[in-house]
Amino acid sequence: MWPWQEDDGALLAPTGPVAGPVLLALAGPRSSCSRCSGRRASHDAPGSADAPEVGVVGVGPWPGGPDVWPRVDASGAPSSDRGDRVDPRYDPELLAHGDRRNVVDAYRYWTVEAIVADMDRRRPADRFLHVAIENWAHDLNIGSVVRTANAFNAAGVHVVGRRRWNRRGAMVTDRYLHVHHHASVAELAAWAAGEDLPLLGVDNLPGSVPLEGYALPPACVLLLGQESTGLTAEAVEACREVLHITQLGSTRSLNAGAAGAIALHAWAAQHAVPATGADGGAAPGREGPQAERP
Repeated sequence: MWPWQEDDGALLAPTGPVAGPVLLALAGPRSSCSRCSGRRASHDAPGSADAPEVGVVGVGPWPGGPDVWPRVDASGAPSSDRGDRVDPRYDPELLAHGDRRNVVDAYRYWTVEAIVADMDRRRPADRFLHVAIENWAHDLNIGSVVRTANAFNAAGVHVVGRRRWNRRGAMVTDRYLHVHHHASVAELAAWAAGEDLPLLGVDNLPGSVPLEGYALPPACVLLLGQESTGLTAEAVEACREVLHITQLGSTRSLNAGAAGAIALHAWAAQHAVPATGADGGAAPGREGPQAERP
């Protein structure tokens, strides 16, 4: 039995140092279905005997009702006086009915505008990242890149080429970001030059530089290419440097969504202050969304 395995086969966190090769398994809810040997069953339906339990996402109405909703006085300081106005960061509809959105707990019940403003406020003036991606054929990976950009609090996402893009993979996270459109790479490059931001491409092209160990600028734009074709020649020409992600297997390339996530994390590892909580909350004095909670 492995150090992280229970008698029934359940995987736990390692309890000590582990030597040798390690297999990491990402498991969903278990099914009691004998036909699936414990795996999630595609035939499970809500309410069926074989359906796994599904946890409730988010929170319900603010405990205690309107009388104890978060309020502020005339100066904007927190107040417990029921005669004062509701804190403008909070959405009365969400306070009354609950918040099931995909946001960290510290932003529960906040309006979209308040979340965007707080993310902007927390972004250091000298350390910020923009992400750009070429979109010449309605790339399905753009939504995934947008969601990742939100996770790392990117200052902006830039869609280059066609204005319309598939938002499904973004899971509504684009609402909390500044999304821009540029009709061409030249237009993006001109914008970046005007902002004094270096443009760095991400692609495994001949002459590219390994991302691993590369000193990424504290303020820059990472440019990703179109899925299957990569960066266009115009994009490569516009970049100060093109970086590649070192691969160890047989596949020629990563998809744009995965490459974008790795590149953004590489920048964050060098320049972002790490949060201590899995939900994005930060330690006192660290950058991270902070809010009152019920």
